[in-house]
Amino acid sequence: MSTFFSGAMIFALPGVLRGTWAAQVTGGDEGPLGWVMTFVVVSLGVFTFFAGKWHMRLGTRKTYAIGTAILVVCCLLLIALPHSLWALYLWGFLNGTGSCFVYGPSLAVVQHYYPHKRGLATGFVNLMFGGSGAVMAPIFGLMIKKLGYVGLNWSLIALLCVFNAFSIAVTQLPDRAGLRPGVLAALKARHESVRNDPNATLGRDAEVKDAVKSAPFRWIWVAWAFMGAAGVSMVTLSTAYGASFASKGLTVEQAAGLGILLLSCYNITNGVSRIIAGAVSDKIGRNTLGCVTFVAAALGYLALPFTTSQVLLAIEVALVGFAFGTLFAITSPLATDLFGLKNFGTIFGSIFTAYGFVGGIIGPLLASYVLAATGSNFTVVFIYLAVFCAIAAAAIMLAKTAGERYLAAQANTGAGQNGE
Repeated sequence: MSTFFSGAMIFALPGVLRGTWAAQVTGGDEGPLGWVMTFVVVSLGVFTFFAGKWHMRLGTRKTYAIGTAILVVCCLLLIALPHSLWALYLWGFLNGTGSCFVYGPSLAVVQHYYPHKRGLATGFVNLMFGGSGAVMAPIFGLMIKKLGYVGLNWSLIALLCVFNAFSIAVTQLPDRAGLRPGVLAALKARHESVRNDPNATLGRDAEVKDAVKSAPFRWIWVAWAFMGAAGVSMVTLSTAYGASFASKGLTVEQAAGLGILLLSCYNITNGVSRIIAGAVSDKIGRNTLGCVTFVAAALGYLALPFTTSQVLLAIEVALVGFAFGTLFAITSPLATDLFGLKNFGTIFGSIFTAYGFVGGIIGPLLASYVLAATGSNFTVVFIYLAVFCAIAAAAIMLAKTAGERYLAAQANTGAGQNGE
C-alpha cells in the first residue's frame, strides 16, 4: 500500500492537477508545467541510488518512514503555496524523492523473500506502483471536484499516514524481521539452491563499480534513458492531447473527459503490464519481452496523430503504458540476473540515473517546449517519442548479447578460482 500511494502521487496526481495548475499558476501556459514531471524524474535518478544504498544500512522501516515524511511535506507544500510555480517544481522533486524511499526498498524486500520467482514478485510491487495511477486518477478527479484543491491534499496526507504506518510496522528484510531461526535458515537455503541451480538466473554478487563498468549495464542504461523518456511523457501528454480535441468537435468538458480516459488507459496497462511482464519474463526472457513491447509502443505513438476514434486512441496510449510498465518490470530482476542481490539497491539506483538525468529532460520537458514552439503540434512530439521507443528496443536486445558474454566471463572466472 505504501508503494501504491507513492505511485499514485507520481502517475495520477500531476495529470489530474495539470489543468488546475495551468489556470491558477501559469495563466494557461502549459510550457512551464513540463518542468514538474522533469523534477520528479530527476529526483528519481538521484535518490533511487541513495535510497538503495541507505536501505541496506537503515533497514526497510526507517526508509519507509523517511519516504512517508517527505510525501506528507509535498502535500503540505501545495496547501501552503497553492499559486507558486517554484513550489510546484519543489513538489515534483520531493515527490520523486519520497517515492524512492518506498519503491526501491520494496523491490529489494520481495526479491529476498522470493528468489525463485523474482519476476513475479517484483511484478506485483510494480503493479502497485504503476497501477495506482489507473485506480486513483478518476478518484483524484472526483475528490478535487468535491473537496477542492486543499481538501484533496489534506485527504492525501491522511491516507499516506494511515497506510504507511501499517507498512512501516510489518515490512523488513528477512535478516532484520525477527524471523524464527528455522524460517530464516529455510530462506537462506532457498537462496543458495537458486544460486546453485544451473538453470537459475541469479547472478554472482558484483561490486557496484564493476557492474556500472560492464557492457550490459550500459545498454540497459540507454534503454532506460529513451524508453523512460517516451513512457513518462505520456503522464501529462495524455490529458493534454485529450484536451486538444476541444478544437476537433468535442466540447471542452468532453475533451477533458477524453484526457482522463487516456490517462486511465495508460495507467491501467502501465500497472497491469508490470505483473504480467514480470511473470512472463521469468519464462521467455526479460530482453525479448522488452524489445517486443517497446516496438509496440513506437507503433502506438506513430498512430496517435492520425487517429480520431476514441477506442483506438485508448489502445494506442495503452501500448505506451504497457511498454513503460514492462521497462520497470524487467529491470529489477534483470539487474539481479546479472549482478546478484548483494548490491541490488545501489546498482538499480545507478540504472535510474538514466531516467532522471536524461529521460526527464528529453521526455516531458522537451515535449512541453516543442508543443509551445509549434502551437501544440502533437505530431512532432509523437514521432520523436516513437523513435525513442525504437532506440530502446535495440538497446535492450544489445544488452541481452552483452549480458550473455558478461555471465559467461563471470562463470569462467569462478571456475578458474575454484581450480576447475
